[in-house]
Amino acid sequence: MSATLIATIVATITTVLAWAGVGYYLVALWSARAFVHSLRRKRAVFTPPVSILKPVHGLDHEMYSAFASHCMQQYAGEYEILFGVSSLSDPALAAVQQLQDDFPDQLIRVIECPEVLGANGKVSNLAQMLRHARHPYVVINDSDIVVSPHYLTNIMSGFAGSPQHVRPVGMVTAPYRGRAHGHPGKDPTVGSRMEALGISTDFIPGVLTARLIEGGIRFGLGSTLAVSREALERIGGLAPLVDYLADDYQLGARIAAAGFDVELSGEVVETWVPPYDMASFFDHQLRWARSTRDSRRWGYGGLLFSYGLAWAFLNLIASGLSLESIALFVLAVLMRVALALVVGVGILGDMQVIRDLLLLLPRDLIALFLWAWSFASDTVTWRGECFLLKRGKLIRLDSNAVS
Repeated sequence: MSATLIATIVATITTVLAWAGVGYYLVALWSARAFVHSLRRKRAVFTPPVSILKPVHGLDHEMYSAFASHCMQQYAGEYEILFGVSSLSDPALAAVQQLQDDFPDQLIRVIECPEVLGANGKVSNLAQMLRHARHPYVVINDSDIVVSPHYLTNIMSGFAGSPQHVRPVGMVTAPYRGRAHGHPGKDPTVGSRMEALGISTDFIPGVLTARLIEGGIRFGLGSTLAVSREALERIGGLAPLVDYLADDYQLGARIAAAGFDVELSGEVVETWVPPYDMASFFDHQLRWARSTRDSRRWGYGGLLFSYGLAWAFLNLIASGLSLESIALFVLAVLMRVALALVVGVGILGDMQVIRDLLLLLPRDLIALFLWAWSFASDTVTWRGECFLLKRGKLIRLDSNAVS
């Protein structure tokens, strides 16, 4: 096969995939419009008693401010906050103690979770915390999640239901943005900025697209997992999830399969993105990619057609900067930027997106590479341990088994 023929084939393939990506951007923009339109519907006020479960492990950056945001809720109902730790010597307890001192009127409890129920330590703690939760609704989120004063009010209103729900709402989840960080006294690292950019301009648009195509969402986002006791009891509680990496996905999928709807709230929360160097960024993204691949195999395969900007750039090279490839690249850039601004800035309120628009192309090229590389192995590194990922479950391996 001649070099000319190979170049022609590559140029043709990248052209088709670039056009597919442009089509995906259009669908994602329409999905964002549909989501915003759904938020305009008036929702009933629903303020039942709520237990907030927060598993903690170690003292994270800005942890106290994240904790404090949960204590300043303008919520008409009663709520408690439970912090779960594997050991009472955990350094995170210092922040919890300060929280108890600063908010004496807020019911805050520490739950020791000494049992190791499975490979996922966070879910292991949550399953033990759930036994101590007093209320009929439970909200689960991570220790670094910062919320607004209206967080509980807006999240719990999702359980009130609406005409588009033919089934009772069993879970409410929430979109989120990432706040990029650098090392103390320094600007955010490139890895941290790319991570935050990916959340706002790639991951959340994908969630909105899935919501439109599937007529709703059937998974949860770890930023907020608000669930009813009824739904939890129907799926056997949290214990069946203790060996899964993507526990948020599994929880939502099981609740949906049990006959409940999953609601995506318009309440946006914020998570802290560590000051990743590029190696750490690659590791985290690869783990995320393999987790998504195992959770949503067909949807993950379809991501091949979502990297329009990356494919248009590769087409530019493969086509030798032809006028057609330049025009296609410009169109892909415009559509990609439009999606980033509509979802990242318009829906999520992430102003970092404007600062980091020039990182869209390198970030998307890396994402395309990691998408392909995610099929090369079934191993992941998580919290310093090595695991084999099999049908979403974690199986511990020796560290030298990771590839």
